Amino acid sequence: MAPLAPRSGDAVFANVERVNAELFTLTYGAIVRQLLTDLEEVEEVNKQLDQMGYNIGIRLIDEFLAKSNVSRCVDFRESADVIAKVGFKMFLGVTAAVTNWDADGTSCSLVLEDNPLVDFVELPDTCQGLYYCNVLSGVIRGALEMVSMKTEVTWVRDMLRGDDAYELRVKLLKQVPEEYPYKDDE
Repeated sequence: MAPLAPRSGDAVFANVERVNAELFTLTYGAIVRQLLTDLEEVEEVNKQLDQMGYNIGIRLIDEFLAKSNVSRCVDFRESADVIAKVGFKMFLGVTAAVTNWDADGTSCSLVLEDNPLVDFVELPDTCQGLYYCNVLSGVIRGALEMVSMKTEVTWVRDMLRGDDAYELRVKLLKQVPEEYPYKDDE
C-alpha cells in the first residue's frame, strides 16, 4: 500500500495548536447537557448534534487540508484511511481502524477504541437513545461533502451504551462531480 500522506497523523498532531483536553471535554458535555434541557427530546438532540458537526466539518476540512499537506485522495477507500489515521489524530489525538469494507468499496466502519469526548461521561437512563458523540458523524459527513463525497454516517457501536468500542459506519452515497464557476475554453 502506498504511504498515506506526506505527513502522518503523529507528525501533524505534534505541530497542531492544542487546547486543554479536559476543558474541551467538559465544554462539549455542557453543550450536550444544554441541548437536552432546551430540546427535551433525545432524538432532536441527536439531530442537532449531527447538524452542529456537519457545520464544523464543512469548515474543518480547510484547516485539515492546509495543515496536513495531504494530497488529493483518489477514492473513498483512501479518504477513509486518511480520516482514520490523520484526521482523528490531528483533531482528537486518537486514531481509528478502518474495517468492515463492503464488496463495492463504498461502505466501511471507523472503529475508535478511545474517544476523548466521553471522558467523565455516564448517560442517565433517560438518555439511553442519545448518541452522545453524534457531532463526530456530522463532522465526517460535512468534511467529505466538501471534497465531493455525499455520505451517510451512523453509529453502530457506542461504549456509553455498553459496547466494546466506538464504531461509525460511513457509506458513500455518491461521488459528486466538481463544478467550476466558469469554462476554460471561452
